[in-house]
Amino acid sequence: MNSPHDIYLASASPRRRELLAQLGVAYSLLRVDVPELRDPAESPEEYVLRVALAKARAGYALLDANEARPVLGADTEVVLDGEVLGKPSGREEAIAMLQRLAGREHLVLSAVAVVGGAREQSRLSVSHVHFRQIGDDEALAYWHTGEPKGKAGGYAIQGRAAIFIQRLEGSYSGVMGLPLYETAQLLMQFGIAPLGQEQK
Repeated sequence: MNSPHDIYLASASPRRRELLAQLGVAYSLLRVDVPELRDPAESPEEYVLRVALAKARAGYALLDANEARPVLGADTEVVLDGEVLGKPSGREEAIAMLQRLAGREHLVLSAVAVVGGAREQSRLSVSHVHFRQIGDDEALAYWHTGEPKGKAGGYAIQGRAAIFIQRLEGSYSGVMGLPLYETAQLLMQFGIAPLGQEQK
């Protein structure tokens, strides 16, 4: 069986905590501060993988040298026409993002990385999300729900924004913020069994 606290999670996201708990993996939280600035030369995929790994590395750097538990970091970004939309700074930007996404397909890139000892591994989940058309009044009403604040692309798939999503091809949990398939695969490489089962 896994230990009472299997890993460290380098994230302040309540959604990632909720998703990780679904795997039956116990964790302790680490607060890290990693700049999320994309280099113009980076592709969106390179960027999201780099940030996820940077978070895991930053968390691992906080640990005692004798600590054996690995650290998990993650990053999720919404990409439209090759542009990383990021988190809206306020109402106007959030509504503008929603209007840009309306009636179109965009990508959600969700990267997860695990660092433990001298080992580092990362995985990337790519999902295709298609929004229906969204009226101006709807966009404003959605802002007033409070959901767009602090969310990549200005929406939360697990919340009221689900009414905008016409089609999803990929990972629902990845769009939420932590792709569970990729996360489970990585953790098993570090000897952490999803669902708490014995490793064979």
